[in-house]
Amino acid sequence: MSHKVIVAGVGMIPFAKPGASEHYHVMGGKAVHLALADAGVDYAAVQQAFVGYVYGDSTCGQRALYPVGMTGIPIINVNNNCSTGSSALFLARQAVESGAADCVLALGFEQMEPGAIKAKFTDRPTPFEEFDNVTDALVGHPEIPLALRYFGGAGKAHMDKYGTKLETFAAIRAKASRHAVNNPLALFRKEVTVQDVMESPAVWPGVMTRLMACPPTCGAAAAVICSEEYAKKHGLNTQVKIVAQAMTTDFPSTFTSKDMMRVVGYDMARDAARQVYERTGIGAEDVDVVELHDCFAQNELITYEALGLCPEGGAEKFVLDGDNTYGGKVVTNPSGGLLSKGHPLGATGLAQCYELTHQLRGTAEKRQVQGARIALQHNLGLGGACVVTMYQTN
Repeated sequence: MSHKVIVAGVGMIPFAKPGASEHYHVMGGKAVHLALADAGVDYAAVQQAFVGYVYGDSTCGQRALYPVGMTGIPIINVNNNCSTGSSALFLARQAVESGAADCVLALGFEQMEPGAIKAKFTDRPTPFEEFDNVTDALVGHPEIPLALRYFGGAGKAHMDKYGTKLETFAAIRAKASRHAVNNPLALFRKEVTVQDVMESPAVWPGVMTRLMACPPTCGAAAAVICSEEYAKKHGLNTQVKIVAQAMTTDFPSTFTSKDMMRVVGYDMARDAARQVYERTGIGAEDVDVVELHDCFAQNELITYEALGLCPEGGAEKFVLDGDNTYGGKVVTNPSGGLLSKGHPLGATGLAQCYELTHQLRGTAEKRQVQGARIALQHNLGLGGACVVTMYQTN
């Protein structure tokens, strides 16, 4: 028997720059307390916990949860790069939907260091070996940090194929800043213009400026997931349901297509979205609000097409027509996204869940998308994994 899955409670702390946050376990504990309070349940009600983080030793999940409560429950530590938070959510949803548990916690946190992401283990092969080989062949520029080469290369591929202008990526970053002004939990809340983005230092001349990249960030977010039966029995909020969710990993095309857009997960995103649309009978045209993985402005643009929010090759028009913001077809990243809110790797997927839950409850205050009933979440990690989740309210 498949059980309907409810997001009963969510919690999130303000995101901060590396060195300006509390330690990971303190941030994680605070997010859990907020989610439990929002759900109206005690920690004793939680039957399983899935805890996501990328930079930390094993069992950091226990370190964060033991001060909240030591009840002997299974605690599973999850690491799936930038899709870690939604991978924890995927496992929590799966546990409830299958009937293995009635009330489950998903937690994500990250305590990051300043600067570009780099490997922690240098005495063994990197999981990015094949990605790096393809990127070297397609992009070159070994002097540029790899993450910028991956996503900048994907943006350049779109520019080369469709004539997309650099200013269009700048418009995405400017839109993110306008949304983040209204998010008290976002790291960057200052509005920037297209000109500001274009005039920020070039990290890859003609391809990317610094403001088109998300910053390293510390933070935590959590969600209490339960079955509809459990929620009704205990008088919990049943407004927000997870109606479908799909996780994909890479296809052969990631490496064989000789296309940087596919190296960074275009096909993973497209297939995960297809599965979600097919399972629900709800199409991209029905979605009211989206939180998607804008680690770079370039990735937001190609993801519009991967998720079917616009036709392939139609992303620039989608941006220039204002269809990605309030008053357009679908509001994308009302939170400010990773570009303005920040990207603490393990927390990002659950921060997206936090935002969309409030949007569907109608409690997003100045960020509220009026009449939002259907929400889509896209969280991507290279190496690779992609999780697409669809939420619906009554």
